[in-house]
Amino acid sequence: MAGTGQFEAALRIVEALRARGYEAYLAGGCVRDLLLGREPADYDVATSATPDVVLEMFPRTFAVGAHFGVVLVAPEDEDAGFVTEVATFRSDLKYSDGRHPDGVRYTKTAEEDVKRRDFTINGLLLDPLLAIPQKADRAPDTGFEKATTGPSTPVAAAPSAQDDKSVGEGAGLRGAALDDVRGAVLDYVDGLADIDAGIVRAIGRAEQRFQEDHLRMLRGVRFAARFGFELEAETKRAIQTLASRIHVVSRERVRDELTKMLTEGHARRAFELLDETGLLNEVLPEVARMKGVEQPPQFHPEGDVWVHTLMLLEQLEPGGSETLAWGALLHDVGKPPTFKRGPDRIRFDGHVAIGVAMGAEICRRFRFSNEETRQVVALIENHMRFMDAQRMKQSTLKRFFRLERFEEHLALHKMDCLAGSGYLEHWEFVRERLSSMPEEVVRPKPLISGRELIAVGYPPGERFREMLRAAEDAQLEGTIATTEEAIKLVRERFPLGNGERVKE
Repeated sequence: MAGTGQFEAALRIVEALRARGYEAYLAGGCVRDLLLGREPADYDVATSATPDVVLEMFPRTFAVGAHFGVVLVAPEDEDAGFVTEVATFRSDLKYSDGRHPDGVRYTKTAEEDVKRRDFTINGLLLDPLLAIPQKADRAPDTGFEKATTGPSTPVAAAPSAQDDKSVGEGAGLRGAALDDVRGAVLDYVDGLADIDAGIVRAIGRAEQRFQEDHLRMLRGVRFAARFGFELEAETKRAIQTLASRIHVVSRERVRDELTKMLTEGHARRAFELLDETGLLNEVLPEVARMKGVEQPPQFHPEGDVWVHTLMLLEQLEPGGSETLAWGALLHDVGKPPTFKRGPDRIRFDGHVAIGVAMGAEICRRFRFSNEETRQVVALIENHMRFMDAQRMKQSTLKRFFRLERFEEHLALHKMDCLAGSGYLEHWEFVRERLSSMPEEVVRPKPLISGRELIAVGYPPGERFREMLRAAEDAQLEGTIATTEEAIKLVRERFPLGNGERVKE
């Protein structure tokens, strides 16, 4: 999240631009978040100054998006760790690829700039100088010279008759009242009213906004879920109409939006909206097929596989592990294709193996890294093993505990239980045994290696793996504890053949 330093940096950019006679405001998501009482992730500036002016005015700049009117401005302190995006007022030209404008045309008015944006709640501008009652001695220097002349007063939206709430120190406005912030907002698209009503509404014609940039459909769903808002009726209809266009968007960008939905604390609502808009069937048809797939009521009184999965998603914490979130989503992805109504009850024979294959394919499709894929697939592969934990040999149980990021396996099993029967005995057993075992007990130093086997006369070969595994099993079971005992066990179980000799 952005801190006071980032706000102050953006504020000084605004001041510097105003001092040169240009319009400049905070723009987009940071304004929305301030109005919602949230700490912005970053602060963006919109200005009438063109990129060449911005590049000339500030000592450390990066022209990474200058052809689209965007310049990144960095504080002079190279250790600050952030940049501020400064974008020129513009209107977009034709979108040929369904994602990016072919070009932009600079405009002179903030209103034109706002009306090219995606949603009304993101189309608000804020004059930070009006939002702060007292500017003197505001904050430490962030690397920009302070402007010497004040800005012109913008046309601000009328303040709401809300309680005088503070947006908080963390937002960088030094405890400014919410009414002060609202009174400094430029609202050309009724974004304030939509924030008050809890609505995500596309700016202008919804279909046009989504035809320009198809990713906006997923973003609209994510914003609605994240803020507990509703999709405005026409906006929702437009997404339903254009849902199939989402395939134009790169799989990586779709993956990133889905991951945010899973990890922002409102995953269940996000996936319900994906389903309602038709996007779920386009981006994750394997998950959409969970709907209506019955489960045995004695184990799953909550309902079908879809309902069960939603109940897991509801338990995901904001900011949690991305691989755990995807594991929760896909842990039962193998159930729809393996559904069978047997003579005694509904069964899903082999659903774990099928789910592993399907999960790996989904990860490949969305271009997850190899490490991420391994973990998501491991969560699917091992989620049913907890029910056998109390019957496992010590060696098997300890190897189970060695699974990479075992805490995610433990968390997934608990969520799985709470989304079903609520039976937590297996989870409690595993948690207790794991907490009682020091790391050196779970992962003891091996008693022997291939070197010792060669030293006593065994030729290197395929059998080494089996021999070492047998010795480690006995070590984990507690039946041997020394190198001598390990060698003796190997000699007993794997006698030397003809041509091999025992070395003393």
